[in-house]
Amino acid sequence: MSKRHVCAIMFLENFNTKYACEVYAMDKYIKIIERLIALDAEEEWFEFKESHTAPAAIGEYISALSNAAAFHKKDFAYLVWGIDDESHKLIDTKFNFRQNVKGEPLEHFLARKITPDILFVFHEVEIMKKRIVLLEIPAASKTPTSFEKNRYLRIGSSKVNLAQYPEREAVLFEILRRGEINIHDVSAEDQSLSFERLFTYYAGKGIELKSNTFEKNLFLRNPDGKLNLLAQLLSDNSHVPIRVSVFSGESKASKLFSVKEFGNTCLLLSLDKILEYGDVINFIQADERNRITTRKDVPLFDYNAFREAVINAFVHNRWIDGNAPMITIYSDRIEILSRGSIPKNQTIEGFYLGESVPVNQKLSDIFLQLHISERSGRGVPKIVEVYGKEVFDFGENSIVVRIRLK
Repeated sequence: MSKRHVCAIMFLENFNTKYACEVYAMDKYIKIIERLIALDAEEEWFEFKESHTAPAAIGEYISALSNAAAFHKKDFAYLVWGIDDESHKLIDTKFNFRQNVKGEPLEHFLARKITPDILFVFHEVEIMKKRIVLLEIPAASKTPTSFEKNRYLRIGSSKVNLAQYPEREAVLFEILRRGEINIHDVSAEDQSLSFERLFTYYAGKGIELKSNTFEKNLFLRNPDGKLNLLAQLLSDNSHVPIRVSVFSGESKASKLFSVKEFGNTCLLLSLDKILEYGDVINFIQADERNRITTRKDVPLFDYNAFREAVINAFVHNRWIDGNAPMITIYSDRIEILSRGSIPKNQTIEGFYLGESVPVNQKLSDIFLQLHISERSGRGVPKIVEVYGKEVFDFGENSIVVRIRLK
């Protein structure tokens, strides 16, 4: 084989490798966009735009979304052009990320004004013959991301100057300093909390709390000496609503039958009340199918699986976001949603195997002390044994368990 032929073969091999990598990358970003579109509404770490956006506004969004990604423990944030904000429908965007800003390329303009330097990247893809532009933004690391020396953050759907929200700014700095913030780090909204119901609950379990040591033993104060979010959750008035909604049909478009409020009290009591409510509605039915002599009594759902799902939702919920687990009952299923996602040091395989990685370590310790949970890792395997892996749905910022009704 001649040297010329060898060179031609090497060229083709390199070309094919490069082409395969480009196809893989495009497929990756298309999947990211499809996943974002599938969410019910925008989260604080991504934003949809239709077309033109002023260069300075893009810089502010990079700062806000990067900081929001760090706030919500995401590796990346996203700014996407070509998607309707309300309907999430695809639009053939005309946004030009290769434009110049006073003779300077847009990317260079942004990189010059963003501090510290982060590797944000524009990607152009086509979905259903619609041109979409995705800006991938790394989460802030070590220090908040700034644009023109101003730090921004997303709060709800709004982009705000972080200097106007000193409490959130302090929390963000703490997250970046420590890598992650927990419920025992965040200060409670109310520092005049009472704990009579907590004492009564412990007494009912045969455990005596000492008034002069319980705050220290249960880690109810943060490093600054203030009552923390864990203390608020365990107090007589947690200010956290926890509701069970019942719909007459198979979706939220059907008639809302009832809404039961179990929150705004000690979290342990809320959990007990929800588990009791689950036991009440789990009525026994007579299964007359294939009956020969005796009928078979079957419950509406497997209560042990329900109990494990609810306890997991409480102990692993991302309480620092200010949202409680959400339980919704439809005509054909029960949905138990907890906020947050699988911990970074956890895998899907490990999750299904029952490898326990507590999101709220101190709350998990309390559940273990009170024998509410065992931390043996049997919860998820129990649910899977009865209903299969398909009952778990992992969203960007939530985990849903769907228990089918018989």
